[in-house]
Amino acid sequence: MQLPRLYAIIDAGSLSVPVVEFACELVASGVTLIQYRNKQGSTRQMLSDARELRRICPPAVTLIMNDRPDLALAADLQGVHLGQDDLTVDAARRVCHRPMVVGVSTHNLDQLQAADASDADYIAIGPVFPTASKNDPEPVVGLEGVRLARSATRKPLVAIGGISLENCRSVVAAGADSVAVISGLSSHPRESSAAFLRVLL
Repeated sequence: MQLPRLYAIIDAGSLSVPVVEFACELVASGVTLIQYRNKQGSTRQMLSDARELRRICPPAVTLIMNDRPDLALAADLQGVHLGQDDLTVDAARRVCHRPMVVGVSTHNLDQLQAADASDADYIAIGPVFPTASKNDPEPVVGLEGVRLARSATRKPLVAIGGISLENCRSVVAAGADSVAVISGLSSHPRESSAAFLRVLL
């Protein structure tokens, strides 16, 4: 698959506006890939949000569900993103058959090599920089970690963790195909995502 430069993540637990309103702002700026993440919500709430996202987003926008292959399928989203503590790629693929997308997070070379050998469509590496988006983040891998990841896989590579307008170009230069951004979009999502797209494209 070909990833857009900006991989926008909606973290429902940190929003001050409804999920759908936030997503509309992202789409209006030109964002074409959105991951929906909700670590605190109920299954019912997550499914409701996901279905609303599918309803309001144009077909050209790829929607990815965090953690839950079952909800991705039920909401007719295009894929799922897995963490190291979630289902394996093989298990998720039993639910999310192609053309649905399965991505996986990695935090070190061993995990990345395992993901490279799996049926994952893309691999995320991070955190690249210190991040406040997770309560218990993994050790920072830095730009050198991105370079190492790029040399270890030909799969599309997403860099995540502490990525800002100021450092995003250096992350792409280190080998990332796409940069995942959470907190950098949380304030004024339309303007923020448009600024990232101008810098990245």
